[in-house]
Amino acid sequence: MVVALLAELWIASGLIAPTYLTSIIFGVGWFVVASVGLGKAVKGRRELRWTVRGTFIATAVVVAAAFAWTSLRDKTVNEDVPVGVPVTAAAGPPVEAGKKGPKAVPEKNIALASGQFQVADEGSAEGRATVVALAGSDKRVLTLTDLAVANGPDLRVYLVPGDGKDTGDHIDVGGLKGNRGNQQYDLPKNADIGRHRTVVIWCRAFSVAFARATLRGS
Repeated sequence: MVVALLAELWIASGLIAPTYLTSIIFGVGWFVVASVGLGKAVKGRRELRWTVRGTFIATAVVVAAAFAWTSLRDKTVNEDVPVGVPVTAAAGPPVEAGKKGPKAVPEKNIALASGQFQVADEGSAEGRATVVALAGSDKRVLTLTDLAVANGPDLRVYLVPGDGKDTGDHIDVGGLKGNRGNQQYDLPKNADIGRHRTVVIWCRAFSVAFARATLRGS
């Protein structure tokens, strides 16, 4: 029964609902429908009535508590993130995203590309995403500064091609550390930010985007 309730909740809220708000509405609607259906199923069967009702109520409470814990509170993370000079201001040959070898190793931190966060489907979004090439190495990091987005369950940071609306082809750089503050994420060495040029804050639980930032050369 618990598996069936959660499976149908995931289908209604995660697959069918187009936005975060409709995900919540569909989820509530599914539990209302399930309550009526289960009530009719155990009508006249006293030996099952309280077991079914108890299981249903416990599942609903756990789901509601999990949603409240992940969505109705802010989590602030303030890491000491690196800052880079624009590519145009860097001395020496330009550093290109995805390039390897000695020429791709900068002498100072370089901001390869950056973009301002915009609201995607729901809520509000502020902050800036920047890809920084670190001095003396071929390592690049994605920094999110002055971030302020709506919180939600299972938020991920994706790099997505184009305008970021098609998340099927994405690079997952990790779970969002906090919906507010400053934070950084290591980028895979093979990540092509010329192609995967939009940062998306993605709610994996409900399959909706919270915010997008299209990266542009600095």
